[in-house]
Amino acid sequence: MYAISGPPWSCLLAPHLLNQTIRIVLRMRERCGSYGTIHIMSTIRLGPTSYLVLGMFSLRGPSTPYELKRAVARSVGRFWPFPHAQFYAEPARLAAAGLLTDTQEQIGRRRRLYAITERGREALDAWLREPAPEPMEIRDVAELKLFFSELVDEAEIMALARVQQRFYREQIAELEAIAARFGSDPTRTRRMAPLRLGLAIYQAAATFWGEMATHPPGAPQRAGADDAGGGEPPAERLPH
Repeated sequence: MYAISGPPWSCLLAPHLLNQTIRIVLRMRERCGSYGTIHIMSTIRLGPTSYLVLGMFSLRGPSTPYELKRAVARSVGRFWPFPHAQFYAEPARLAAAGLLTDTQEQIGRRRRLYAITERGREALDAWLREPAPEPMEIRDVAELKLFFSELVDEAEIMALARVQQRFYREQIAELEAIAARFGSDPTRTRRMAPLRLGLAIYQAAATFWGEMATHPPGAPQRAGADDAGGGEPPAERLPH
């Protein structure tokens, strides 16, 4: 971090995306007279949460962290959980890096409003053009319990399956209600596309757990401890 005194500078470097790290030359404050302009070189690392925030502000326009929280809960929060503490921390971090503007109301509730900057949009555009080869992340407690279900009775498996089937049916009903409300809005066509994937996943899950509720897997033959992860070949059979 360094300061340069002298006349205001007008030449700023554009951000470069390299391994999700953006080096940004940004102007933090402009002073009059002999102090000139202060520039700060800032290197920040952007992750999916950062791009979620940039994307939401790009779609919504100037918003408060509370409005961001509500918008995420109604949309992307269904398939990308967002830690509540970051609803305030991440916009502030991005604003400090020059990717968002940060203004505060002078009257009333004195809310803090954030909006995406040109550099923020450039970073978001670069990320949107990157391929996404990572597999879908699944963290399902019910599946984890099903994996270890040979340690419990068949009735426990069926009870677990019935609860899961009911849960996914409720989720399907919620998504269908959202589709019925917003599906015909031509301004939301692309935003609604992930909902179709969500419905397909929930429907598959409801069908699967319905089968488990009526036809649970039979008790397996007892295997050795070495087979717990899918069964590696004995050490003496491994190639040298």
